[in-house]
Amino acid sequence: MPSEFSLAMNMSNQYEVIIIGAGPAGTTTAALLAEKGRRVLVLEKEKFPRYHVGESLMPYCWFTLNRLGLVEEMNHIAYTKKYSVQFVTQDGRQSAPFYFFQHYDHPSSTTWQVERADFDLMLLKNARAKGAEVRELTPVTRLLKDESGKVIGVEARDENGATHEFYAPMTVDCSGREQISIARDGWRVKDAKLNKIAIWTYFRGAKRDPGIDEGNTTVAYVEGRGWFWYIPLKNDTVSVGIVAEKDYLFSESKDPAKIMQREIERNAWIKEHLSMGEQFGEYFVTSEFSYRSKYCAADGLLLAGDAFAFLDPVFSSGVFLALKSGEMAADAVDAALTTGDFSGSQFVEYGETLCRGMENMRKLVYAFYDPNFSFGRMLKAYPEHRGLLTDSLIGHLFDPDFSQLYASMQEFVTLPEPLSHGRAPENAAA
Repeated sequence: MPSEFSLAMNMSNQYEVIIIGAGPAGTTTAALLAEKGRRVLVLEKEKFPRYHVGESLMPYCWFTLNRLGLVEEMNHIAYTKKYSVQFVTQDGRQSAPFYFFQHYDHPSSTTWQVERADFDLMLLKNARAKGAEVRELTPVTRLLKDESGKVIGVEARDENGATHEFYAPMTVDCSGREQISIARDGWRVKDAKLNKIAIWTYFRGAKRDPGIDEGNTTVAYVEGRGWFWYIPLKNDTVSVGIVAEKDYLFSESKDPAKIMQREIERNAWIKEHLSMGEQFGEYFVTSEFSYRSKYCAADGLLLAGDAFAFLDPVFSSGVFLALKSGEMAADAVDAALTTGDFSGSQFVEYGETLCRGMENMRKLVYAFYDPNFSFGRMLKAYPEHRGLLTDSLIGHLFDPDFSQLYASMQEFVTLPEPLSHGRAPENAAA
């Protein structure tokens, strides 16, 4: 008797790859696989353009965007140019900005502050143009599995409420913080020490620093409590958010507008820069930033982007890791399709590489939150490590050997041990 999967292969709803979610990870995976001639279906629950936070791009986003053929388009859009990152103390003192072009001479040393509605729509259109089929307003309701537990496709609901089944030997979960796979299989593991929440909103007419510093991402401390992001966008708009522990932020009020106003008063630089601006739109709240899936893959399934893991937003790594993991996922899935091996253990290298890069950033995040640690003090003692630290801040996370940087940092702060989870099933305890 033919199997359920072999019967499905004769149906018109058969693809080589199904991708859940049309965010940066999903559309990157889709575009690169479609470019290789693979039959790709992307299922997205929303209609684009749609709002999303995460506007500051790390310089190394350039390399994936260049592979996608989108750098020229990015340069034609009137996005705010970002040349550096700077840090500001509670009393308003600014650090010397980390100018990316001082570290390396390459087009990627100038990056962008983007409106995600436009940016994500550009990525979606690019995936379609390269041949991927994208169905919006089509949320995935469950994974389809055969008797052995292998993922063989998905069930989804269209905008009219009708249910459909789609089949493929590989499914890539890029569902973002919805986390279709890890939520249903209990794979979500929180990073307990990074259990922060964020409140953010937007201002028009707020102050910008002069010259090339106009587009800086600024990280402004609320001493011992948390930090602000300050991201200048086009159309005289600034994205402003506060990140801290929930108990602290909600200690006096549950109203996000009142909490934001209270915290603005506690950093002199933020207060000054916003004093001439006007807040508009709603206040947004999100929590439980940091997590990682127990596994990056299963038989017939691969995870990428926020559907796999998310780190604290302090160094703006979210979009970069989504783009990079989407690129890595496309290459790994293409190899699996070529060999015909769709087992979770096929993705050992993918999981090892992705976890290694995330651990490099995770160490910096832990150091940032330690009240006794200062990057400035560490660099004063070890100025030779400024290059390695800048590598981390620009997204050059996967190739350099950071061991000397971490050894020096250990003199000032206790760094976390690498997480044992997040790899392919065969290598989960490596």
